[in-house]
Amino acid sequence: MEDYVKIEKIGEGTYGVVYKGRHKKTNRLVALKKIRLESEEEGIPSTAIREISLLKELQHPNIVGLEDVLMQENKLYLVFEFLSMDLKRYMDTIPSGQFMDKMLVKSYTYQILQGILFCHQRRVLHRDMKPQNLLIDNKGIIKLADFGLARAFGIPVRVYTHEVVTLWYRAPEILLGSQRYSTPVDVWSIGCIFAEMVTKRPLFHGDSEIDQLFRIFRTLTTPTEEVWPGVTSLPDYKPTFPTWKNNSLAQSVKQLDNTGLDLLQTMLIYDPAQRISAKKALNHTYFANLDKSALPASTKQTGKKHELVQLNLKDSKEKDRNTNTHSEQNGREKVEKERKAKLLTNYKGKKPGLVQVDLKEIQEKDRTTSSKQKEREE
Repeated sequence: MEDYVKIEKIGEGTYGVVYKGRHKKTNRLVALKKIRLESEEEGIPSTAIREISLLKELQHPNIVGLEDVLMQENKLYLVFEFLSMDLKRYMDTIPSGQFMDKMLVKSYTYQILQGILFCHQRRVLHRDMKPQNLLIDNKGIIKLADFGLARAFGIPVRVYTHEVVTLWYRAPEILLGSQRYSTPVDVWSIGCIFAEMVTKRPLFHGDSEIDQLFRIFRTLTTPTEEVWPGVTSLPDYKPTFPTWKNNSLAQSVKQLDNTGLDLLQTMLIYDPAQRISAKKALNHTYFANLDKSALPASTKQTGKKHELVQLNLKDSKEKDRNTNTHSEQNGREKVEKERKAKLLTNYKGKKPGLVQVDLKEIQEKDRTTSSKQKEREE
């Protein structure tokens, strides 16, 4: 740890405290995750160290890079590349009545699938996918964080603050107590995140395992042996489960077009053996109008330069208030407004890949809000 300096605490994640840090020699920003251990007297399990060390091999543009594993006084620190915004925080900043840009949803979903496929091909599962574990930058790139930690430390029941971990993205086979599960659990989670990006609402927001199951059943119907062979033999399946027979998924995601709905339905198939794989999902027609060559994983392989579709997500009302300040600024904003209008009109037939997002205003708002809260506390 002597190579790093802690700047500030930025959160308490599923596995422990997260700090923003800086590498002393290079001045590069990093995220330092101090892993909380259930029994610090016993030290760090060798299995955990082995699993975490394997994660250093997961080098992919859509995976937050694990740069180092450090030990200090019987504590384990994981050093990751630093990204300042997660998908949940970003979605929370979108004004009421507005939604994520459709091409941004498509680009993010594709990139998430690229990252997950890379890991699945290397027999690594995530097991705890959620918007908080997806980090974004202002260039339109999204990265998966906390990959493989569930295998090293177990699927969490409570976070460091004893807050119950969300069940909203958990696959039904896990909720029903299956001890044998594989890559389809991550695809289910991505399906839930995909739907949430479209609607800004969690698809299944249960507050307990049984409530979570029943919310899934109400939307997708109660599973039977016909649709999911072996479901009645799972440890937590009960013959007394209520029977819901109407599938209302389409009503839950009205903003999604038919090809998007088809992809979502295949990601939320009950039977894990029939659920679409990440590899097949990447070839779905929903992504036909996405310029894959512009995405970071494709760029790495082809050597092509990024063709960014820039979408400034700043509040348009704020822009309108400032249009009359200077004629030069007025001209710039007119050009910007016209460019944005072109982007939003189906992108004039173009196939965008990366949709650039402006995070500066969001971060500025966060700083203003936190300073006001501090003033009130004082």
